[in-house]
Amino acid sequence: MFKSMSLSSEGSFEDADSVSSDELLGSQSRRWLNDLMTTDMPVEDGHVNSVGVDGLFVDYHFPRGELEMKSGVEWKRPKELCTSPQFIVDGASHLDVRQGNLNDCWLLSAIASLSLHRFLLEKVMPLGQGFQKGYNGCFVFRFWQYGQWEEVRIDDLLPTWNNKLIYLSSPERHEFWSSLLEKAYAKVKGGYRALDMGYPHEAMVDMTGGVTEVYSVGTKRNLPSFLRHQLAKGALINCANCQGSLEKKNELGIMYKHAYSLTAIEKVKTANGTQELIRILNPWGDTEWEGPWSDLKGPEWNTVSIEEQKRLGVVRREDGEFWMSVSDFRQHFELMEVCHLTDGLSDQGSRVLPWCCTMHHGNWVPRISAGGPPSGRLFWQNPQFYFTLSEVDSDADESQKTCSFILALLQKHQRLRGVDLSIAMDIYPANPNTTYLSPEDLSMLQPVLCTSQYSSRREVVLRGSLPPGHYIIIPSTCKANQQGAFLLRVLTEPGNTAIPASKPSPHDISSGKELTYPHRAALPSLATIRHLFKKHCNKKNHCKPLHLHNLLTEALQGGVLAGSEKYLALEHCKSLVVLMDNTGNARLNWDEFQSLWDKIRRWTDIFLVYDKNKTNHLEYKEVAPALNAAGIIVDDLVMQLVGLRYTELDMTISYPGFLYLLMKLESMIQVFQAYDMAGMGRITLDYKRWLHITMYS
Repeated sequence: MFKSMSLSSEGSFEDADSVSSDELLGSQSRRWLNDLMTTDMPVEDGHVNSVGVDGLFVDYHFPRGELEMKSGVEWKRPKELCTSPQFIVDGASHLDVRQGNLNDCWLLSAIASLSLHRFLLEKVMPLGQGFQKGYNGCFVFRFWQYGQWEEVRIDDLLPTWNNKLIYLSSPERHEFWSSLLEKAYAKVKGGYRALDMGYPHEAMVDMTGGVTEVYSVGTKRNLPSFLRHQLAKGALINCANCQGSLEKKNELGIMYKHAYSLTAIEKVKTANGTQELIRILNPWGDTEWEGPWSDLKGPEWNTVSIEEQKRLGVVRREDGEFWMSVSDFRQHFELMEVCHLTDGLSDQGSRVLPWCCTMHHGNWVPRISAGGPPSGRLFWQNPQFYFTLSEVDSDADESQKTCSFILALLQKHQRLRGVDLSIAMDIYPANPNTTYLSPEDLSMLQPVLCTSQYSSRREVVLRGSLPPGHYIIIPSTCKANQQGAFLLRVLTEPGNTAIPASKPSPHDISSGKELTYPHRAALPSLATIRHLFKKHCNKKNHCKPLHLHNLLTEALQGGVLAGSEKYLALEHCKSLVVLMDNTGNARLNWDEFQSLWDKIRRWTDIFLVYDKNKTNHLEYKEVAPALNAAGIIVDDLVMQLVGLRYTELDMTISYPGFLYLLMKLESMIQVFQAYDMAGMGRITLDYKRWLHITMYS
């Protein structure tokens, strides 16, 4: 679904593999980049003014699309749409979700599932917000992004037509939580247009931090038992019929290519015996199943007592929620997406024991840790993770004691960069003497488990069950020397663990030494950096540009990059802070700083590899290949600007200058792509937005 594409100089789409480097940026995007690359953008160390003329918060970061900017569309606050708006009316419910002019039922299905679990909804929607006391036009939401919960602030200006909301709304016209949640998620994705078509399981991950598997309904033999087990563990389930035309319904009311939520399975007492029924929710709030057990046309409910119907919460009206038999479910639905919750994500009062989860952030760096597929000679270079299974499943057969687990490999930030890597995982038995596998080890081993094929989806999931023992997980891309960042999540029963494993180079294998990534000889460990962060940040644990300058100056002393700190300018640190800062406060908390440090470590690896003469400077001819290794391909004109704007007098780039250049390029490209939601290679900005973006970067 997501093919890697790029823009030619005329702005038309072509296959990325057929485009030369000087064609990779379209003329409009190249002009945008040129303007930004040659502009000095001083930033005051303080709060950016985001207040409108009425004194209410205005989110200048929100990318508006062409539809919302058409003549007749007006952006209005809820107080302009009704006399007494409420954030939530009588509790947040799946019935508060009504689709607007977007094909985003995939998102609505996730929101509807979320609303059934108050503890999850409150993670995404902090309580205490509203339009009364303390109202300033700003609302805060949280979404799980690549291993951590990110706070997203938006204003409450919503697009309207003839005084009615264009997009998601609530049937209760005074209620706005669902509309504002949709807007906040649109901001994360790059605008409302980015919500037009998508995967329900991705929205489920973003709103729960769980791990999602996709199943074919037909492959589950004992479907009731499977569903009961998943729901008992707190899993959230979506389902769909993939046949037919988009959102056209079949003869019994089930819509094609439309996301539904599966919310319960129950054994129902009837006058004719016990019947197993599945409860389904259409996030539209209408258009229900019209077959047996339907709310309005199902005579089967006449065989069920009023008390039993009350127990099930049966409502005989078209509200989007309906029941159907297991056999009808099998016949009318093809796919299920099951979102597994992990420790820390389940309700505190629940008896459910969710999966334990360990997370590992990693990078595929060309010529360092991007070895490609198992069939290639560089496969051993990929990151490796030492995986210990010791706790046997409680329901395991005595003759075959095994340990269940789920692995989830998530590629980070790829779509913002316009790149879709094809990724996969292999599991090998570990070497008894070390925690890594050498090229010789791998030449003699076969994986005990692997993903069936490489996939360009954002996340690939591998469920398995293996005997107790030690194993190695190797995540890889389908081609060697592809740049990318990933998050590996390992879900196990309590007691099983996974840790990063160091791997050898051919030279180090023969000498018995262990490979270290280049940055380890140049930068302090994460524990030391945490100490430096506490030492240099302010009392509120915020790192401002001056704090970052002091921190990096101390961090560079003593390593192979010692001396580079004299090239580190406060202006570099201002840009590093504001380009990582999502709040407009020119400061970083620890989580934001960790994300920055992850980039610095990766970029340091690249810098040290391409610094051929080890002067702690890149020669001008070394810059373009180094940028390419970081996943950024630019044309000759941009490289000329790099030479004019970012080099020293001798046309070299210092280590701090390289970090500054990469952060600037990556951030500006992401800004452009966020606004270029249609992928046309051109964007429309009003004067105020242009000033805001160029001044605060």
